[in-house]
Amino acid sequence: MDVLRVDDQLTDEERMVRDTVREFVAEHVVPHVAGWFEDGTFPVRELAPELGRLGLLGMHLDGYGCAGTSAVAYGVACRELEAADSGLRSFVSVQGSLAMTAVHKYGTEEQKASWLPRMAAGEALGCFGLTEPDRGSDPGDMLTRARRDGSDWVLTGSKMWITNGSLADVAVVWAQADDGIRGFLVERGTPGFMARDIHRKMSLRASVTSELVLDDVRVPADALLPGVRGLKGPLGCLSEARYGIVWGAIGAGRACYEAAVGYAKTREQFGRPIGSFQLTQEKLAWMEVALGQAGLVALHIGRRKDEGNVTPQQVSFGKLANVRAALDVAREARTILGANGITLDYPVIRHMNNLESVLTYEGTQEVHLLTLGKAVTGLDAFR
Repeated sequence: MDVLRVDDQLTDEERMVRDTVREFVAEHVVPHVAGWFEDGTFPVRELAPELGRLGLLGMHLDGYGCAGTSAVAYGVACRELEAADSGLRSFVSVQGSLAMTAVHKYGTEEQKASWLPRMAAGEALGCFGLTEPDRGSDPGDMLTRARRDGSDWVLTGSKMWITNGSLADVAVVWAQADDGIRGFLVERGTPGFMARDIHRKMSLRASVTSELVLDDVRVPADALLPGVRGLKGPLGCLSEARYGIVWGAIGAGRACYEAAVGYAKTREQFGRPIGSFQLTQEKLAWMEVALGQAGLVALHIGRRKDEGNVTPQQVSFGKLANVRAALDVAREARTILGANGITLDYPVIRHMNNLESVLTYEGTQEVHLLTLGKAVTGLDAFR
């Protein structure tokens, strides 16, 4: 498939990344992920070292054991990871684009040397504590507080919907201090720090999602990320994670599309394959158009990122457009599979449910719409 042959524009290195990740997930993830989704489990400790050996954790970062690949190569990897499951790509994004990027961008040399090599190898896991129970789209109004007590810091508050929360060896926690929002590295086992998993999810079930509770958590002065102050710190990391979604959503949509094409060519009604009927071909054609357009958007934004001139508004464009396209493809694919489309024998309902979360996290659809609206009009609708 891929009528536009978008991947013909990839370099040899980018195609090698694509093929390596595709082979890995085909062998180690795809045969098992429906069961993980059904059971609400995800074998992070087993998969993380394998992902580290492939250079996929913090792969776009330089030094400290990170691969230092191009932005497009990272995007292609995200696409192939999410073609298996959004939970897998979410793990890689949180580890690399959020937790590791925060340390890489804003940490001291000691912090980088201590954490990044282990995180790149999958030996240490990280999470990113920004979202709060009542402050999802307005992180600037966060309630988590950091106060000085001698040379230490004391953190109080809670964070919600934190991927990898209960698994993480270190949490990047953002809190309001007297001089603005600051980031802190909070290690597992620190007194007063607790992570509770969130259950009864119908989306991203093959992913660990937690609440973080900070009850007068005391951390030393060197736990502070000194390189940034204010909301630009966490937002700088979020832009990296959103970029991964621009590509990742295409993988989820592609998996649904491929399932629909295969089903349409073999499922017979009225004496012939349903793929021979005009209505089914129209559905498949629109899916092809949507994914082709999404691929061009991702590649364009990726090339701009590699050139160093991508803007947050362009990343918002890609995240908004491509997640919406992938979700539309998933829903249309489900109609082609009929009742079979709601079973885990096929990947469609799993991807469709996952994409409902992808539509919301790293900035809701509404937030990205208003970001583009501000870019167009110059007027801020948020405040």
